[in-house]
Amino acid sequence: MRKEIEKRSTRWFQQRWLMDTVMETIGVEWDQARLAHYAKVCSADAPGIFRAAGARMKKFSDVHREFRAAARRIQARAEKYEAAGREVAARESYITASLLWAAARWPLYEVDSRYLEYETAINACYDKYIQFAPRPVERVEIPFEGKFLSGLLHLPRKPADGERFACVLNVGGMDGCKENVVSMYGDVMLERGVAVLAIDGPGQGQSVSRGVYVTATNHREAGVAAIDFMQDHPAIDPDRIAIRATSFGTYFTPLAASALGDRIKGLATAFVVHEPGLDSIFNAASPTFRMRFMFMAGITDEAEFDSYMTGFDLRDVVGGIKCPILIVAGEDDELSPIEYTYDLYERISAPKKLVVYEGAKHSIGGASSVSLGESPGHLINDWLADRLAGTPMDGDENILVDMYGTSHQL
Repeated sequence: MRKEIEKRSTRWFQQRWLMDTVMETIGVEWDQARLAHYAKVCSADAPGIFRAAGARMKKFSDVHREFRAAARRIQARAEKYEAAGREVAARESYITASLLWAAARWPLYEVDSRYLEYETAINACYDKYIQFAPRPVERVEIPFEGKFLSGLLHLPRKPADGERFACVLNVGGMDGCKENVVSMYGDVMLERGVAVLAIDGPGQGQSVSRGVYVTATNHREAGVAAIDFMQDHPAIDPDRIAIRATSFGTYFTPLAASALGDRIKGLATAFVVHEPGLDSIFNAASPTFRMRFMFMAGITDEAEFDSYMTGFDLRDVVGGIKCPILIVAGEDDELSPIEYTYDLYERISAPKKLVVYEGAKHSIGGASSVSLGESPGHLINDWLADRLAGTPMDGDENILVDMYGTSHQL
C-alpha cells in the first residue's frame, strides 16, 4: 500500500506494526472468521484452499498476494476442467476462484490497476460459474443515482410457466460482497423455495470502482431501488418480498425498511451495528474497519470522516418501520455495544423480535449460548420463510439465550 494511502488514518498508520505482529501470531482471522466467510458458499474443498492461503500470510501486505496466487491457481484448474468437459468440477473451481479474487480485493484501499484487475477476475470467474451453475443465476444492474448497483439473482429452480418465487433481498456488511452470499449447494433460502437477490449496495463490493460511495442515508434509496427491480421481475412474486441483512447491513436496511412500508413482509438482521456515531467500530476496534469505510465513503481526510460519522444514527429512523423485524445479536458485541440495540428495540413500534445470545461477540460465535441454543441461521431463515408465507407474529419478543442454551423472555 502506498504511504499516502496508509496515512489517511492515523490509527492505521501508527498501529500497522501491531497489525503485522498480530497477524504473525494469530493469522489473518485476527478479528473475524474471514477465511470461512469467503469459503462458505463454495464446494467442500474450498475451506482447505482458503486456509492454506491464510497460513502463508504473516503480515497485512501478504493478504492480497496470497489470495491472488491461490486464485490464479484455482482459476487455471477451472479452465482445464472446462476444456475437458468436466462441468461440475469446473463450476466448483470457478466459484472458488471468484471468491479468492474477492478476498484479494478486500485489503486494497484504492481503485488502481491492481484493484481493477482483481475485480475483472472476480466477474469473469463468477460468469463462468453462472454458465455451469446447478440452478438459474442472473446478473442484474439496478439503476441508482445515474449509475448502477450490481446484483446476482438466484432462483431455487427454473420457474414453470407463470411461476413466481418469494424473494429475499440480501444486504451484507462492509467486508463482504454479493458473490459470497448464496451457497452453490444447499443454500438455506433456496432450499426453502425462496429466491435471493444479493446486491453490492453503495460502498460495497463493486460499487466503489463505479463511483457509488456510501453515505449515512443512501442505502435507503438503494434498498427502494432494489425492491422496485424485484417487484418488476417476471420470476419474483411482488407480494412476497423480504430483506435479510448482516453486520453493517443491520444499519443500512432499517433505512430502506422505513421507506418501504408494507412493500416488504419482514426484515431480519444479525451481527448488529447500531451505535450512534459508530465510535466503537471505527475508534476502538481493528483499524482495518476505519480504513475500509473511509475507502467505501470516498473520504481521504480524517477530520471529514469524523464529522461524517456523526450522521449515522438510527434512533429517529426505526420508528417509521412498518414491517415485522427480527434482530439477532451477541451480548458482548465488540463493534456495537448491546445497550444501543436494546434502545432501538424499544423505539420500534412494528411487530418485533430481539434475540440476544449471552456472551457472544459480533459474529455471534464463541459462546456456549450459541452452540447449545437455537442456531442463529435456522432462527433467521425460518423467521423469514414464515413472514413470506404470511404467518403472523405472536406478539413482541425480547429473548436472552443463556449460556446453557435456554431462551428467556425478558
